[in-house]
Amino acid sequence: IYNARWRIVFLLGVVVLLLASVALVYMKWVTVKMLPFDNKSEFQIVIDMPEGTTLEQTARVTQEIGDYINHVPEVVNYQLYVGTAAPYNFNGLVRHYFLRRGPNVADIQVNLLPKGERSEQSHDIAKRVRPGIQQIAARFGARVKVTESPPGPPVLETLVAEVYGPNYDGQIQLARKILRLFEKTPGIVDTDWYVEDPQPEVRFIVDREKAAYNGISTEQVSQAIMTAVGGSETGLAHIDNEKEDVLITLQLPRAQRSDLRNLQSLKLVGAGGKLVPLSEITRAVTGVQAPNIYRKNLQRVVYVTGDVAGREESPIYAILRLKPEIGALATPTGHRGVPIYMTRQPFSTAQYAMKWDGEWHVTYEVFRDLGLAFAAVLVLIYILVVAWFQSFKTPLAIMAPIPLSLVGILPAHWLMGAFFTATSMIGFIAGAGIVVRNSIILIDFVELRRKEGMTLAEAVIDAGAVRFRPMLLTASAVVVGSTVILFDPIFQGLAISLMAGEVASTLLSRMAVPVFYYLSERKTGN
Repeated sequence: IYNARWRIVFLLGVVVLLLASVALVYMKWVTVKMLPFDNKSEFQIVIDMPEGTTLEQTARVTQEIGDYINHVPEVVNYQLYVGTAAPYNFNGLVRHYFLRRGPNVADIQVNLLPKGERSEQSHDIAKRVRPGIQQIAARFGARVKVTESPPGPPVLETLVAEVYGPNYDGQIQLARKILRLFEKTPGIVDTDWYVEDPQPEVRFIVDREKAAYNGISTEQVSQAIMTAVGGSETGLAHIDNEKEDVLITLQLPRAQRSDLRNLQSLKLVGAGGKLVPLSEITRAVTGVQAPNIYRKNLQRVVYVTGDVAGREESPIYAILRLKPEIGALATPTGHRGVPIYMTRQPFSTAQYAMKWDGEWHVTYEVFRDLGLAFAAVLVLIYILVVAWFQSFKTPLAIMAPIPLSLVGILPAHWLMGAFFTATSMIGFIAGAGIVVRNSIILIDFVELRRKEGMTLAEAVIDAGAVRFRPMLLTASAVVVGSTVILFDPIFQGLAISLMAGEVASTLLSRMAVPVFYYLSERKTGN
């Protein structure tokens, strides 16, 4: 306190420690993520074969992937769902997997050993099996996603690129370029896009005059084709060996309903009971089925999706790598450079543009809202402290140590190999209240000693020595209480922030607060 040089050395040392701690985020030694991965006893494999693939081929690929999964030591069992979706779970509801139907889709529900009987978390197991699964899928041209049941956030996919533009075909061209960038970027896996392959379509055009001449309506033609191809339920069969009644479905065999000539040879009953072949009153026109078009907030959009795996398992780092490459792409109109939106949709679709969505958008909103709430709390704390101490400078000395908790929080996340998540941010904000409380204890004790006749320098030294014990006891209580959640996958960040933040802020604020107060009051007091 008395030596100005040592005060400067101490304050510079604190600033260096704070900058070095924050640099851990810049150097990616501490990675930022919305929420960490949970340790579940299951994960799901979502299989998308090319449109037009038969159910038998999809089943064969699904079974081969299942055989590979069966050799994983941690897998207890698995269920195959071919042509339909697996039972509802978190991903099914949020990512709409429960709507999946068709001969080219399949799900595999994988059940793992209980948490206490395996050494690896479910996320690590999913990362380990993903390359083998992708290798099998690549042989058949399938797209496969290894999805876990996350604690959140509820998003379409971890990494989502939304492509907007004035022309749908142009949007698909731009989305295809972005998909290729996704596929070649290290750390991005399970890439896909919401664009179907062109599907052949056959339309039967009814000759209304001939149909009317034969006494056949357009509805009869439509019903006959629907029954032949899709089948129709005509009744119930009561079978003694079955527990429930069995539906009777009328439908042509697969070989016949797959042949256009067989369909055209179907005969309908006309006027007077005359049998009229379908080919006499209709003509078949082949074409391409119109693709599904997705819209978001009334704007036409093409989605490109992917997941993030590897050392940096947060979408923000993949976005930072991809942003310059996507920005340099040529648009379908020939312009070099694609406008990229990070937090909002483009106002108009008059030009081609892309917006990042998925986990990034939720991460941005959560940290933004937490930051705004933290700022509002700091203002309220300042007002309350001003009212109590009747000074505008004293609250600054009291609140100055709040960032010092980062000196403990960020290095602790690095040492534990943990993500800095939303729960970590909550722990930092919660710890700020305890830091302010410790600072108030010190300053209040200093002013009490000054009223008793001590000089300013003696009072701040005495306060740092005498009030250190209650500060240490408070920090110890926080550390001990937080150990119960230290090894929980979701709340680990909260525990690390509370424990390490309190230890660092207690040790540093014991000296920093008296120094700050001395510097602010030395011209007004003895």
